[in-house]
Amino acid sequence: MLKHPTLDQLYALGLHGMAKAFADIEAGGDAASLGHAEWLALLLEREASLRRDKRLSKRLQYAKLRQQACVEDIDYRTPRGLDRSLLTMLVEGQWIGDHANLLICGPSGVGKSWLASALGNKACRDNRSVLYQRVPRLFTDLALARGDGRHSRLLRALGRVDLLIFDDWGLEPLDAAARHDLLEILEDRYGRRSTIVTSQLPVDQWHALIGDPTYADAVLDRLVHNAHRIDLNGESLRRTRKPDRKA
Repeated sequence: MLKHPTLDQLYALGLHGMAKAFADIEAGGDAASLGHAEWLALLLEREASLRRDKRLSKRLQYAKLRQQACVEDIDYRTPRGLDRSLLTMLVEGQWIGDHANLLICGPSGVGKSWLASALGNKACRDNRSVLYQRVPRLFTDLALARGDGRHSRLLRALGRVDLLIFDDWGLEPLDAAARHDLLEILEDRYGRRSTIVTSQLPVDQWHALIGDPTYADAVLDRLVHNAHRIDLNGESLRRTRKPDRKA
């Protein structure tokens, strides 16, 4: 088939989805059976689909989620304290629109990071910005950023995403700089954005972990009182499942 001049115009306008659909319809021999409105609807749908896919790809790339996890694969059969009604509500995503938080606690290997990644994936699919951070590495990066001028920029980035995931909270006590940074991040996000925190420690031990009582009160006030909570229990799933299995 000779190249149709309409294809050149579509590509020139950046309408690559419409151009691909136009070429597919022409090549498939369906052009004569479609009316003008049907042609246009098919081209627009393909363009919209391509743009949605590109936006999602960029959001997932930025999010840097720890695991490739989807809420459709959540395992409710393994006994570990999952509340199906709570998970159904969280999957719907309105809690992010309400700027609430989510705290996921439980022993190592029960699927805390997987659940956080799955909810992060769903938020990306819902056209929300997401960023995953392991807490120990985050505070190391922030400490280094103080010396090279990136500190304020990193704090702004952490403050503006719709959903921030703090994974592996509580592996080590916070020093003075980390306490200050944590409070600044949560202050920027409080009432404006949502945060997921995963931890092996129960929430009632977080105050001691933060260290300074004044900072601890301020941090927990911004993090805990408007948070949904998932308290997991049971044996480690890593002992019985391969890494690519759902959790």
